[in-house]
Amino acid sequence: MNHEMMTATILTAKNESGLTWEQIAEAIGMSPVWTTSCCFGMNTMLEDQAKALCKTLNLNTDVEDTLQSSPSKHWGDSVPQDPLIYRLYEATMIYGPSVKALIHEKFGDGIMSAIDYKMYVEKVEDPKGDRVVITMDGKFLPYKRW
Repeated sequence: MNHEMMTATILTAKNESGLTWEQIAEAIGMSPVWTTSCCFGMNTMLEDQAKALCKTLNLNTDVEDTLQSSPSKHWGDSVPQDPLIYRLYEATMIYGPSVKALIHEKFGDGIMSAIDYKMYVEKVEDPKGDRVVITMDGKFLPYKRW
């Protein structure tokens, strides 16, 4: 089973189960963002996590094995077409240089890790319209000089 087939199988099982990503993540003891990224084939689960997810969604060992296999992280070079993903892309394009300058000013020359990383998505109720709060929490990695 490849990662695309795995994702389709997981999404079908999730929809049939009526479970949320938060409930699935809680069942395996991990965060919703990370769990979802694994289900979309962008990260790898450990054996016990894959077993727990498959048990929760009543999925077979093919899915379990694929969840544990190294993904090929790739995406198209074009601008995203999905409106929500496009807005994240747009925010990065507009504010990315400013965030980069602020990070360099506070930490020095380096990057934020997406490996030693956490992300949270929260809903904050607001009378003017509910707010989406995305927190990106990555370790700073300075560039080495040699």
